[in-house]
Amino acid sequence: MLAGLALTLPVDLAVTAAALLTTRPARPAPAADRRTVLISGGKMTKALQLARSFAAAGHRVVLVEKAAYRFTGHRFSRAVHAFHVVPDPRDPGYAAALLDVVRAEGVDLYVPVCSPVASEFDAAAAEVLAGHCEVLSLDAATVRTLDDKHAFTALAASLGLSVPDTHRITDPQQVLEFDFTRSTRPYVLKSIAYDPVHRLDLTPLPRPTRAETAAFVAGKPISPDNPWILQEFVTGTEVCTHSTVRDGVVTVWCCCPSSAFQVNYTQVDRPRIREWATRFAAALGGTGQVSLDFIEAEDGTPFAIECNPRTHSAITMFHDHPGLADAYLHARDVPLEPRPGSRPTYWTYHELWRALSDPRTAPARWRVVREGTDAVFDRADPLPYLVLHHVQIPLLLLRSLRSRGAWSRIDFNIGKLVQPAGD
Repeated sequence: MLAGLALTLPVDLAVTAAALLTTRPARPAPAADRRTVLISGGKMTKALQLARSFAAAGHRVVLVEKAAYRFTGHRFSRAVHAFHVVPDPRDPGYAAALLDVVRAEGVDLYVPVCSPVASEFDAAAAEVLAGHCEVLSLDAATVRTLDDKHAFTALAASLGLSVPDTHRITDPQQVLEFDFTRSTRPYVLKSIAYDPVHRLDLTPLPRPTRAETAAFVAGKPISPDNPWILQEFVTGTEVCTHSTVRDGVVTVWCCCPSSAFQVNYTQVDRPRIREWATRFAAALGGTGQVSLDFIEAEDGTPFAIECNPRTHSAITMFHDHPGLADAYLHARDVPLEPRPGSRPTYWTYHELWRALSDPRTAPARWRVVREGTDAVFDRADPLPYLVLHHVQIPLLLLRSLRSRGAWSRIDFNIGKLVQPAGD
């Protein structure tokens, strides 16, 4: 991988140089009500998208990230006015470090763009930041509920919203004793805690024999301290959504086809899914960001399979929408959606890897590139693209090489190596 990135460096250097020499970036007029906006998760493309959107609307943007990703390419964006390194969100000093940044930079609004393990800590930090700036996050208790796949499905079911049959599992024996005949559908096992490796395993249960089921379950780290769920596997079309919510009202909405590893985003109209998400947001009644994953059954019924109370990468579909910042800042009667005809987003190196891994897909990958837009590259702001691929990721690879750490995939979208027990 290091050799491959070195081979593409001359091409990316040339593209970046051409963009810098030929494109004069627009200078937005300061907003009438100019805010200083703090955005976390600086390594992730969704943080870059929000930074660009707020800066384009005339606001001042401060980006933060933990030390492991201090060389994120996004810190070099023209949209970012200041960058700070903060502790890992799990560090006891995390909230205090955020408060230091808020005070030093005069922050008016904090928009957490967090990893799965950071959601609850960002929500808890709101208590420390209260009185110093607004925090666009649901409260910590609600975030805990939504992040827990079993608690979320129980909450949604209590609201009369459609979800698959779901059971909390704390011992592998519970799977062997489960009555699978209660449904005509198979079931799958999912970790409640974020697991970047096991989350992609959707092996249907039960297996053909009890012995095979026992062997499969034995390979999962299920325990009372690490509970999983056994969830009915609904077949259909997988769809992901993002909602920015203010006082229970959706102000930003996007919806697109999805998969277990999704790095292509294009807006689709799904009225029943939108109604589900709108009713759920109203029931929560808070302010924050809610991303929902659905399976749309053959009869059109949307089954929510999980909720992620944080920014979704699908927010990149607003790359050409001038209204995103305002929709984050203020209430709206009608949610902001991606522009009709807006080009779908993709990540060039993911498309390249797919084409090289399976040359038969090369025409399809080229079609994605031809019809879409890279989520990171911007002619008026090209440095994040160059640094992401030729500084940020190579440094992570070198660190992994030195420590002999295991990793299964490079995720350019979220700017990291996918590792067991990773963030």
